[in-house]
Amino acid sequence: MCGMVGYTGAGSALDVVLAGLGRIGTPGSAAEVRSGVCSGVCSGVAVLADGGLAAAGTAGDLPALRRVLDRGPLPAGGSAIGQVRLAAEGPAPPRLDPAGRVAVVRAGGPGADGQEVARLLAGAFSSCADLGEAMRQVCRSLRGAYALLAVHADDPDTVVGACRELPLVVGLGDGESFLASDAAAFGGRATRDVRELRSGDGAQVVVVRRDADEARYEITDADGGVVAA
Repeated sequence: MCGMVGYTGAGSALDVVLAGLGRIGTPGSAAEVRSGVCSGVCSGVAVLADGGLAAAGTAGDLPALRRVLDRGPLPAGGSAIGQVRLAAEGPAPPRLDPAGRVAVVRAGGPGADGQEVARLLAGAFSSCADLGEAMRQVCRSLRGAYALLAVHADDPDTVVGACRELPLVVGLGDGESFLASDAAAFGGRATRDVRELRSGDGAQVVVVRRDADEARYEITDADGGVVAA
């Protein structure tokens, strides 16, 4: 179980993502944590700013992440991703490629951990220079049920998501775009074109972009075919 949020727009991406994660809530109830049914949660965020990528994560919940960010603030930027998830599912998100240019948050078991997905995505992007196409190439090698959000420092106005058998929702607002595991994360800011991806047995890839004051998205299958509304 996890909550994931991605954003690109004119607002403070970090603030939007943290607020969205707060609306989704923490996976696993407090009673489950106390009883040992789950071992707690971890959380993290990544922000694209100043031509680079800055990230922070913690073996704790969203309030713990906010305390980490109070001690070491991340730079302001217009694109970000974040996640709160069960700690039993691995190290705190986000996971980065070796060069620190790609950040990934994930749910499910795609046959590769988040760091491996980030490495694969960085390699695919280096040859095609298109984040959506890079994610499609990666999805063709993944198995199982999963949901992913990713950003690349070389494409700062874009967030890409992918899912197979797990939920992912996209929405547009006024000059801003959202991706999340639950539409509750949007908090009423996504005022048009809210849509849930329905991937069935095959993966779907969604790219949200901001171009000047215009926000838009495109949904394709893993082979690049456009998915009709």
